[in-house]
Amino acid sequence: MTKTEIAMPQTGQLPQVKGPEINDRDLINDILSYEKYLTNGYNTGLNEMQMPRLHDSIQTILINVHKCQVELFDLMFQKGWYKMKAACDQEKQQAYQQFSGYKTQFPNS
Repeated sequence: MTKTEIAMPQTGQLPQVKGPEINDRDLINDILSYEKYLTNGYNTGLNEMQMPRLHDSIQTILINVHKCQVELFDLMFQKGWYKMKAACDQEKQQAYQQFSGYKTQFPNS
């Protein structure tokens, strides 16, 4: 079964044959990758942090980085530079069952 691709049409701003020069898509993709890297680092730091005021400050920074990451992703998606594959019903059901099973590992709230 072929997966449906979820994407916006490309804006035509990119050259058909890519040379060594950096274009807008490359630059934004690089920044998006860096934002993802930052969120991992901030998350690790927050897990280890004991000072409440510092924790609050870093958590605020992390939230802002996540917002920036979403904005960059949306920009790339709107320009047709970021594509995703739609999951079929069977894949959705499998994921639902997998993560529903995790609930049994935690105490009831």
